[in-house]
Amino acid sequence: MTHPRTTDADAPRPLRYAQGSAGRSGSLLSAVLGDLRAVDGALYAAVAATPTPTLDRTLRHLSHAADHSKISFAIAAALSLAGKRPRKAAFAGVGAIAVASASANLLGKRLVRRARPDREAARVTVDRHVRMPTSASFPSGHTASAVAFATAVGVVLPPAAVPLGALASAVGYSRVHTGVHYPGDVAAGAVLGIASAAAALAAAAATPSARTQALLAAARSWPRIGVAGALRR
Repeated sequence: MTHPRTTDADAPRPLRYAQGSAGRSGSLLSAVLGDLRAVDGALYAAVAATPTPTLDRTLRHLSHAADHSKISFAIAAALSLAGKRPRKAAFAGVGAIAVASASANLLGKRLVRRARPDREAARVTVDRHVRMPTSASFPSGHTASAVAFATAVGVVLPPAAVPLGALASAVGYSRVHTGVHYPGDVAAGAVLGIASAAAALAAAAATPSARTQALLAAARSWPRIGVAGALRR
């Protein structure tokens, strides 16, 4: 009696197909990321190669002034003296800076660890140079903090949205112009800044104000006060 034979060609191979699909997806993702890095590098090189002697000094000073969010803190200090609503906007902006700075420096830079651009190889003119940071390049912490501040303040105080947004954009571009960041780092920093502002505003909305907390405390203590008074009578 002859027995039917099962050949390799007849056997189902779902695992092989799945692995092939995963491999193609991984290859496609790697190719896309490679293309994005190429575009990022080309944009960086184009900025470095474009002579802008009039802007060089201004953007260098702006980039330096944005260190540790000095510009944003100065604006927040001025807003805090301008009335109740500007003061609320200042507090929201400072909170957004805190979230953005922590997210960029403690999470983003440590997770991605992208190397800083080679400023000398790109021939960035010395007139643009600021101190090259030792931290990772991705994302831009300056941009994240500036955008977070502008977004949070702009939501609470709409008239300030356009000027602060323009300032944040200038800070972000200055980091590319001075050669310390790729454009992709700045774009990621801007996205992170918007998300940080949203988180800070949501946290502020969920936290009752001092006046509300005092009223709630008084309301909670009222039954005990009433009972004590009744016993004394």
